[in-house]
Amino acid sequence: MNPLLGRLQPYPFERLRQLHAGITPSPDHRPISLGIGEPRHATPDLIKQALTGALASLAVYPSTGGEPGLKQSMANWVERRYGLSMDAQHQILPVNGSREALFALAQTVIDASRPATVVTPNPFYQIYEGAAMLAGAQLYYAPSEPARNFGIDWARIPESVWSSTQLLFVCTPGNPAGAVMGLDEWRLLFDLSDRFGFVIASDECYSEIYFRDEAPLGGLQAAWQLGRKDFRNLVMLTSLSKRSNVPGLRSGFAAGDADILKKFLLYRTYHGGAMSPVVQAASRAAWDDEAHVQLNRQLYRDKFARVTPLLQTVMDVKLPDAGFYLWAQVPDAFGGSDTEFSRQLLAQYNVVVLPGSYLAREVPGPDGHPFNPGAGRVRMALVAETAECLQAAERIVQFIQSKQ
Repeated sequence: MNPLLGRLQPYPFERLRQLHAGITPSPDHRPISLGIGEPRHATPDLIKQALTGALASLAVYPSTGGEPGLKQSMANWVERRYGLSMDAQHQILPVNGSREALFALAQTVIDASRPATVVTPNPFYQIYEGAAMLAGAQLYYAPSEPARNFGIDWARIPESVWSSTQLLFVCTPGNPAGAVMGLDEWRLLFDLSDRFGFVIASDECYSEIYFRDEAPLGGLQAAWQLGRKDFRNLVMLTSLSKRSNVPGLRSGFAAGDADILKKFLLYRTYHGGAMSPVVQAASRAAWDDEAHVQLNRQLYRDKFARVTPLLQTVMDVKLPDAGFYLWAQVPDAFGGSDTEFSRQLLAQYNVVVLPGSYLAREVPGPDGHPFNPGAGRVRMALVAETAECLQAAERIVQFIQSKQ
């Protein structure tokens, strides 16, 4: 067996299952899960119709590079969304969801024959870690700033780390805290990438769910504004799962540096990364339409506007820049234990939340003592309909008040 598999840690939801093992939830409450970020708004009919209308294409092997029409639809979306033009043939590559592509990109980029470091946020999306480990790299968990909505404190990363870095994962808007990177941060990262030669993988799957008037800045957009129109050493990855409520479609795309994407396509050709022709047809319909995205965004805005103030009466929590998570601090009554909060909430009120410590790794703190930056917080995915999320929030309020 591949010995690198032994480096992998249990996935957060497996840890959550073990944490909740043996608990019999209160029969007085029907179950509500805020644990998994699985969009549950209705899938748009136009996507379903495109999917069923393309069933005849199941008789054809798909090309790994994707159909030209789909790639052009993706390029058109990038132009509408970010105000920049891309070469659809060479700078865009359809992928089977951002999760699969994030993992595969690491296998393409990392050269394990020499010292290889992958820098990742902390807390972070767990695929970053697994992808780096199975590519033979070492992980460096970048320090986050709670006061800045858990954005990364780039100045605290030593030059000795950057000197061996081959890949940097960024997530903007972030998971779990929802922070959006600004132009100055991108300028700094591009300068570091030029100096040390590492690739930046920008995970932007939450970019279309936001709460401000201005849409979040994307990595390609930042590069374009800074005159980096070849997108050197930058690959952006996005997905339809959150934008269009189709997590089961497994569809997205990678875009950016044409030289990297050429090698990525080669890897995917052998890896079996071709997207089904049926999925390509449905994806094209989704990328060509913005009306359903605007409606979806408004549903989240209305939901968060009602749920967040309710939870703020008993928890330290605020509206994120973007995304569909609330990243809340556990009240003192629970001794700062996110796991105990999660266990008791399930047992007494039948609501599932994810302990924040499961999304982060223990690192040395500023005082030299180890700490987990996700500890003492819980992530709540507000993905269900508003009424269900409100009911969950009301139960959480009652739960916390019962401990005071």
